[in-house]
Amino acid sequence: MSPPKDIVGGISNLTRQVSNSLNLSTSPTLSFHSPPSSFRQPPSHPGFKDARSGSFHGGSARTAAKQLKPFDTKDIKVLLLENVNATGVNILTEQGYQVEALKSSLPEDQLIEKIRDVHVIGIRSKTKLTARVLKEARNLIVIGCFCIGTNQVDLSFAAQQGIAVFNSPFSNSRSVAELVVSEIIALARQLTDRSMELHNGTWNKVSKGCWEIRGKTLGIVGYGHIGSQLSVLAEAMGMEVIYYDILNLMGLGTAKQVPTLDALLDQADFVTLHVPETPETKNMISSEELEKMKKGAYLINNARGSVMDIPALIEAMRSGKIAGAALDVYPNEPAGNGDYFNSDLNTWTQDLRGLKNLILTPHIGGSTEEAQSAIGVEVSVALTKYVNEGSTLGAVNMPEVNLRSLTLDEPNCVRVVYIHKNVPGVLRQVNAVLHHHNIDKQSSDSRGEVAYLMADVSDVKEEEIKDLFQSLEELSSRIRTRMLY
Repeated sequence: MSPPKDIVGGISNLTRQVSNSLNLSTSPTLSFHSPPSSFRQPPSHPGFKDARSGSFHGGSARTAAKQLKPFDTKDIKVLLLENVNATGVNILTEQGYQVEALKSSLPEDQLIEKIRDVHVIGIRSKTKLTARVLKEARNLIVIGCFCIGTNQVDLSFAAQQGIAVFNSPFSNSRSVAELVVSEIIALARQLTDRSMELHNGTWNKVSKGCWEIRGKTLGIVGYGHIGSQLSVLAEAMGMEVIYYDILNLMGLGTAKQVPTLDALLDQADFVTLHVPETPETKNMISSEELEKMKKGAYLINNARGSVMDIPALIEAMRSGKIAGAALDVYPNEPAGNGDYFNSDLNTWTQDLRGLKNLILTPHIGGSTEEAQSAIGVEVSVALTKYVNEGSTLGAVNMPEVNLRSLTLDEPNCVRVVYIHKNVPGVLRQVNAVLHHHNIDKQSSDSRGEVAYLMADVSDVKEEEIKDLFQSLEELSSRIRTRMLY
């Protein structure tokens, strides 16, 4: 296989200046369908360092925050893969970290070589951080997924190694929702077929099988950040909206929740999927579910490639049961741009590509300037908060623990971060190590087998930090110790 290469389109020189304003609304702030901890203060420049804690240092009445650094690390090395947006790269670079940014993902053996010396790694959806890779990451303390999904990371193993994982749960929600709206209209009007015909010189002006979307029923499977935004947009265009979710959720506008997936499939003219990749969602739309849909209905998947049985979809479209479909995700996807969408990747690719009224896109749901800029900021801010201050707010595999920032009025304070096995007696042991110093504030929480403790300790001389660090490292419960001063 030839190496990945960039595909340059015919309009590459017609560069548009797209606003990267960070005050874009990317998600409805709805506390009824997401834990409160997942709603974070939006980043703001230049005081982004405190965006997640909600403490802003813009006013002169506030004492300036103390900039912390790990006592045992001279330079923080960061590896960013898969062309992370420049906003994220800039934030990390401005922190003084050593940042290496690559455009593509890496094969596992190359990734292992690269990851051995880095403290921070940033990825998107293609890079697989398996247990084998993470075992070699001796210095790695945190992973940033510059996307919604985290299924490309072994979250449990990362937690057991004391490696926090952050993602961007809603920064690209609007972009995905708008793509779905465009696909609904394009499918209803057979736009891609007419466009391809005209590109090939064939004039084919027809109205049979083409519809307005006004008055049609949209069925949304998964009513989270994306599903709820899509609900509002579709209703504004005159569609009736129903949705199915495993949680009981309040609908926006006049959207109505249905009790089962079967009920949604039976009523909807358009079905769109917005669910995570889990064992429960694997092939959730297969032959049986397709048979329950209306004849002539349309199916859209911008979620995960594993949630749809694509060979079953091919048969349903050939038989006329499904009038059209749009796919943005696939069970196996190329690692980079190039001529790789073929039967070597998925055995059914040629059959899929031969279907009419089928929109195929290369996982671009969140690929807009606005979304990638917002994701770059959100994840990079989380990474800097973790590296500099130990805050795990928003981590997907660690307990969420945060302490207010240390200030310049506390010059001899040290922040202790102790990630440990969730066993009895640890707090007593840690406090015994720290008992010669005053513990100004302390917070601890646990999640499964892993617990996370933070403490700010005052009156610590710099030469004493190493002894405290070594004493904590020797505790049997220890997973990882960090000392910030």
